[in-house]
Amino acid sequence: MPTKRKNKKNLVIVESPHKAKTIEKYLGRNYHVIASKGHIRDLPKSQMGVDVEHDYEPKYISIRGKGDTIKELKSEAKKAKYVYLASDPDREGEAIAWHVAHALNLDPKEHNRVAFNEITKDAVKNAFKNPRTIDMDIVDAQQARRVLDRLVGYSISPILWQKVKKGLSAGRVQSIALKLVIDRENEIKNFKPEEYWTIDADFEKGKEKFKGAFYGIKGKKQDLPNNEAVQDILKQIDKRKNFEVTKVVKKERRRQPAAPFTTSTMQQEANKRLGYRTRRTMRIAQSLYEGVNLGKGSVGLITYMRTDSKRIANVAKHEASKFIHEEYGANYAAIKPQHFKNDADAQDAHEAIRPTSAFRTPASVKEYLTTEEYRLYTLIWSRFIASQMTPAVYDTVRADIEQNDVTFRTTGSKLKFAGFTKVYDNQKEKNNELPELNEGDKVKLKKTDDRQHFTQPPARYTEASLVRALEENGVGRPSTYAPTIDTIQKRYYVKLEGRSIVPTELGEIVDKLIEEFFPDIVNVDFTAQLEDDLDGVEVGKKNWIKVVDEYYKPFSKELDKADQQIEKVQIKDEPAGFNCDICGAPMVIKMGRYGKFYACSRFPDCRNTKPIVKKVGVTCPKCGKGEVIEKKSKRNRKFYGCSRYPDCDFVSWDQPIGRNCPNDGHFLVQKKNKKGLVILCPNGDYREEPEEN
Repeated sequence: MPTKRKNKKNLVIVESPHKAKTIEKYLGRNYHVIASKGHIRDLPKSQMGVDVEHDYEPKYISIRGKGDTIKELKSEAKKAKYVYLASDPDREGEAIAWHVAHALNLDPKEHNRVAFNEITKDAVKNAFKNPRTIDMDIVDAQQARRVLDRLVGYSISPILWQKVKKGLSAGRVQSIALKLVIDRENEIKNFKPEEYWTIDADFEKGKEKFKGAFYGIKGKKQDLPNNEAVQDILKQIDKRKNFEVTKVVKKERRRQPAAPFTTSTMQQEANKRLGYRTRRTMRIAQSLYEGVNLGKGSVGLITYMRTDSKRIANVAKHEASKFIHEEYGANYAAIKPQHFKNDADAQDAHEAIRPTSAFRTPASVKEYLTTEEYRLYTLIWSRFIASQMTPAVYDTVRADIEQNDVTFRTTGSKLKFAGFTKVYDNQKEKNNELPELNEGDKVKLKKTDDRQHFTQPPARYTEASLVRALEENGVGRPSTYAPTIDTIQKRYYVKLEGRSIVPTELGEIVDKLIEEFFPDIVNVDFTAQLEDDLDGVEVGKKNWIKVVDEYYKPFSKELDKADQQIEKVQIKDEPAGFNCDICGAPMVIKMGRYGKFYACSRFPDCRNTKPIVKKVGVTCPKCGKGEVIEKKSKRNRKFYGCSRYPDCDFVSWDQPIGRNCPNDGHFLVQKKNKKGLVILCPNGDYREEPEEN
């Protein structure tokens, strides 16, 4: 049992102040809940902080700025009857509990650790009925990762500072993320498009029209590599004769629902559907997990959001089934809910991400949520409910249509039963109905349309697809995806162009050095094996010191070689095309921590700098004197302002186009949607849709 104290109340220590309020309400007057506000101890920033000669012993110190928090924790612990450690239910949370226990001199063998996967009254109260000891295997897994990341980062970074430029860094997962981006960019650069052709056709049966596409000769598929092949096919067709339906295949196809969200799939879908960056998604999910005030107090709306498991608790399945029966009818509720198989390297400590109550619909809580919370909660709730529903059923038809041995093929599908798509559809199939076609039917060819195409290079990574690539390669864990992508952007190794991630010159230089001198760091298989080893530490099968040693020893040899052989890299400054307005010397474009900027070529003798501004070719609609330029907010969000700021304070999230609304005279802006650029009035009374192709 936890250490007994003299005073009445039990002290509960959580990570977040917001979560503290929610949990204190559930536990009642005999409990006082306070927050550690994350980690209170860590490795020092000023030095390596790892004793390589003595079993990689970490040197932990109190984090700067956490002095008052630690004082409060100690003061409250002295007054408390019992002290419970209720940090998050993952490796970081277990490590935080261990560090807090150390700071408060708690016995590590006490049953003072409580963990819950969701912040609801029942989950919290049940957790306090069964406190356990701190799980040192989980702590050691976190410690091994922290030590390895420090050894790698603090060993390579000084070399990069010395040989390339100050302020750079390298890490295990971020280096692989950068390599994936650069490898993809090289694929795109080296891609050689191949020509191919298609022949589409319009057919008619009676008064009904439908489309088909060239398939092959005598029912065997044939490619069309060039125009000559197309002309040979067209010569075989007699436009005066009918085509005959030679084969009809009718089937019923069932499409199963997707699994409930893991961290990775949630980040991917939020990026694709809502346009949210990975860090933003995790911030919103954190607030939904920690609790939202629903009028009668705060309640956690979703389960823990850092997980790679697709497992769902039986109680949640039963509640979802009851909701589906009541809301949609028995036909929509899966008789035997689908079992979603976890990936081979997934941890099963937590459930998938789901709502804490199926009956807490997005509509019922909308008034209490911010817009972004509502949108993400809707995504999570819908995906979970859909996962417990019946498949969508489609009637499909495939027909081959021939004349003179030339085969065209047409396919059609019609939704027969909506199933899970009534709630959530991640593919959004459209009905493509065909006329009734039977073998032997005659149909007319109305026209053909032959077109030249070229194969396309692979797409650049988006944040969503990079998360998927890291997960598929077994690199990183749910808690690391967002910070990894954030780091390579902050270091300016990559930049965002729209949603695409593009490597910078600096990123390519760093990647080349690391790949040449530290090949294991960017070896996907090697890093994936390390993740497996860390998982082995967590379940008590491997010793954390041995895992670190097996990784660090070959790495330390590479360090000595790199220090001696890497030559200093000169990043040439690009001429800006104009002179310094202070000293008259040529201005150049330099690479800074936050991107490129103009600087005097006589630096440090002349320290004149200017930001690089992107003009949009529009006069400021407010003052009529300045030019509208593209800017970035503190959160790196693009907006538009006047070049005469601060004399003119014009700002707009959307790009002005230089025309005014014909209805009210307000300036018009452009927004991008799936169809193209939409021109609209911010006041909402005018809109120009893009033309259909």
